[in-house]
Amino acid sequence: MRKPEREGERLLTAEAPSLDRVFDLLSERRRRHTLYCLYEAQGGVVTLEEIIEYVLSLEGNTGSPEHREQLKVALEHKHLPRLEDAGIVEYDSRSETVRRWGQPSLEEWLDHARHKERV
Repeated sequence: MRKPEREGERLLTAEAPSLDRVFDLLSERRRRHTLYCLYEAQGGVVTLEEIIEYVLSLEGNTGSPEHREQLKVALEHKHLPRLEDAGIVEYDSRSETVRRWGQPSLEEWLDHARHKERV
């Protein structure tokens, strides 16, 4: 598990993150789709495979083995670390599970993005 960066620590406090930080986190489509999956999950915990399935379904793609592997690598090495550094999720690479931590300001903008994307 990674330790949150200084800015990530602020996301876990009562202080709202800056809009720049929120928009930066939501700027990547696959990162938004990952967050949609996590916010729909009971208890806020999903497997990496569930996220892959969810993202591929939103992309309208069943995913060849190569495509699925590329998505898994992007999630493990790009999107989940960014979210983890911000204190939004916790990724356990051994069990390949992702747990989300609530952040009302981010959730508000995520809901708005979801409405606009019609997901």
